[in-house]
Amino acid sequence: MTELQQYIGAYFDFDKLAAEKVSEKFNTVYLKKGDYLCQTDSHCTKMGFVQSGALRMYVNEDNSEVTQWISTKGEFATELSSFMFYTPARWNIQAISDCEIHIISRDSYNRIGDDVKEWPELERLFLAKCFVTLENRVYSFLSKSAEERYQELFDSKKELFNEIPLQYLASMLGMSPETMSRIWKKTIS
Repeated sequence: MTELQQYIGAYFDFDKLAAEKVSEKFNTVYLKKGDYLCQTDSHCTKMGFVQSGALRMYVNEDNSEVTQWISTKGEFATELSSFMFYTPARWNIQAISDCEIHIISRDSYNRIGDDVKEWPELERLFLAKCFVTLENRVYSFLSKSAEERYQELFDSKKELFNEIPLQYLASMLGMSPETMSRIWKKTIS
């Protein structure tokens, strides 16, 4: 069983055969640092599962970049509204390091139910997980201080602080790089 099959099986609670059928719909691609999985105003027709490396979801706004999310090993990445509803993408998804990504096309994704009868219920749960992740981020921005958001990310994804440029993490946390640096200095002293 491949790592992708194991992850799909665990994430979606698939048995071995269902995980194998779904993983066969993915193709492995390699993105170089700076390559795009999806760009603003295009239609995002792919969903990626990050095997290695990191992808940044961001938008250019008022002559600056705002990072919405960083996907690393073991996470899915797509511009979900564009992928699901075939609307123009609002976000860029760019490799911030060399990446190995397992890609499923929109068409293949839409045909999973042909091979896996329990897919409609599992897809509902998958989309609910996506929604809960977004809901948690909104809650964090509305109810937590910059220090609390920093600490929460540090506690859950400590490796990002060694692998990802801090200005991207600061943007994802809704703070300036200077604020991030000040918080970091406070936490190490």
